[in-house]
Amino acid sequence: MNPIRILICDDHFMVRQGLATYFELQDDFEVVGEAADGLQAVEMVRSLNPDVVLMDLMMPRLDGLSALRELKGTGARVIMLTSFLDLEKAMACIAEGALGFLTKDIEPADLVDAIRAVYRGEPRLHPEVTKRLMVHTAKPPQPSKRELLTPRELDVLRALAHGLTNREIAERLVISETTVKTHISSILSKLQLADRTQAALWAVREGLVDD
Repeated sequence: MNPIRILICDDHFMVRQGLATYFELQDDFEVVGEAADGLQAVEMVRSLNPDVVLMDLMMPRLDGLSALRELKGTGARVIMLTSFLDLEKAMACIAEGALGFLTKDIEPADLVDAIRAVYRGEPRLHPEVTKRLMVHTAKPPQPSKRELLTPRELDVLRALAHGLTNREIAERLVISETTVKTHISSILSKLQLADRTQAALWAVREGLVDD
């Protein structure tokens, strides 16, 4: 079986040497190179085509996240390694395609297991990152209330905010009064408002009413 070809990217020489020395003890690992900054990491990934890249988050010339963006399309599986857990940076790295996000206090044996997992295409994340990801997935961003309204409901709401009666709205939009009432009922329900006066005030606050 071919060994897992690994590129180590870290601006600290001792970190690179320590990882390389430990990885040499693994029969299925081969360290194909070491990069001291983000630009060098990108160049070496393109020239060496490693299977797994260990990428420090904070590096000179080009930080780890920026380097990760440059590696899209190379096929390299990337594990981000960082001294300090930054959940926002972690989410950004995952969004850019990182399969791993771990801190440098990880046990060596756990890092070895993570590399093997990522090589198989399985993500390996710090527990706190996993929690954040689960919350983010469980609670997708809610649309703004304006986005809940259809174009016709917005037309009705604008007319209502100008003080038009149901009959006047119907005449302006060339629809029946019954349809106007249906739209207003839907608007109040979607915006969670009590009456048409509150709806008119909401429309003004949202800038839906022309001067």
